[in-house]
Amino acid sequence: MLLADDEGYQDIGCYDGPVKTPDIDALAEGGVRFHDFYSGAANCSPSRATLLTGRHHIRAGVYGWINDSSQRTHLLLRENTLAEILKQEGYATAHIGKWHLGLPNQKFDKPTPDQHGFDYWFATGNNAIPSHKNPRNFIRNGQPVGKLEGYSCQLVVDEAVSWLDEHRPAEQPFFLNVWFHEPHAPIAAPDEIVKEYGALDDPAAIYSATIDNRNRAIARLVAKLHTIDKPENTLIIYASDNGSYRDDRTGGLRGMKRFNWEGGIRVPGIFYWPGHIPPGRVIGSETPAGLVDVLPTVCGLLKITPPEGRHLDGSDLTPILIPGEKAFARHQPMFWHLQRSVPIVAMRDGPYSLVGYRDFDVPDALVFKEEWIPAIKKGTYKNYQLYNLLEDPNQTRDLAAEKPEIVEQLKKKLVKINASVMADGADWHLPN
Repeated sequence: MLLADDEGYQDIGCYDGPVKTPDIDALAEGGVRFHDFYSGAANCSPSRATLLTGRHHIRAGVYGWINDSSQRTHLLLRENTLAEILKQEGYATAHIGKWHLGLPNQKFDKPTPDQHGFDYWFATGNNAIPSHKNPRNFIRNGQPVGKLEGYSCQLVVDEAVSWLDEHRPAEQPFFLNVWFHEPHAPIAAPDEIVKEYGALDDPAAIYSATIDNRNRAIARLVAKLHTIDKPENTLIIYASDNGSYRDDRTGGLRGMKRFNWEGGIRVPGIFYWPGHIPPGRVIGSETPAGLVDVLPTVCGLLKITPPEGRHLDGSDLTPILIPGEKAFARHQPMFWHLQRSVPIVAMRDGPYSLVGYRDFDVPDALVFKEEWIPAIKKGTYKNYQLYNLLEDPNQTRDLAAEKPEIVEQLKKKLVKINASVMADGADWHLPN
């Protein structure tokens, strides 16, 4: 699993972006690329919780961006992560890179990645500090590493290669979860790459160079994977945790990171598995997919039974990736809720996007406050807007007044999903 951080819908080459990413593009050409692929949320922590669990992040205990020093919040131990599922099936597991699902500190005792199914981990609690260059905040299996020399994406791949060579049991299949920091701020990249995109002090050029540098790191990792075993024995998934914070990298989509408009939640999505997934296909806008589908899809592709007695919000994409007799059917619409977003909720059902605004009050604050949770769990929504994304992907024309019957149909679905999510959601004021 290769996850970018804050990469926009139109950053990389195969999505008509300005950054040269031949090695990521090769994964798309050799596999399937989704035109409409979605993050688990419009910012970091909740999206990652959705990716690992196949469930809406609030079910998993994560309402928003996690600040370890002020919040008890973390990915709940009661959740079944993809790492835990694969570990039970005999896979060796490793997490390399950004985590941002909660790490322990002097104030709060939180689980570490090994408690979520990872045998080995090399991670930062949140961003690379002080920037992508020479980060000093990596932790390896619970022990601080200290200052490292180099750029985060290359250091992450160095660690992944080291794990593959020195720590991975050779007789076991493996799950390697690689979560890069690029292009999340604070950004840094080698000057010789920055020069390819503009002046050395141009933020747009540096931003592009971080993605280019990460593409080069991915090239090294993919080459290493193919020396371990033939390509048809390794499934590679590539995506981003949310949209870009630069509104010039969303492909004209409305909004950006932190907002439940398409620019905040639509991201690249690539599945590559030679010999299994037919290559060279682009799945069009009529069939959206997202990070919420990764867990059920991996289970489907590997013929593993997902956890029983636990509602999955995502669907198994296997019938799309490996066409056969079975048709794909999404069992529920895709749903987003992010407290500080305006609009606060969004739902994708077929061609339609329905968004709604908060109908309850909480104080304004940049960082999520756990005391808001009771109000959030009881909260309702108003001022719904409707967009047909096949005809209007940039969400410029609200159809709510023209199609009130569709709004009412979709509202009923949204309210039902929302009630289910909130019923599962943890209240961090109470024991969990």
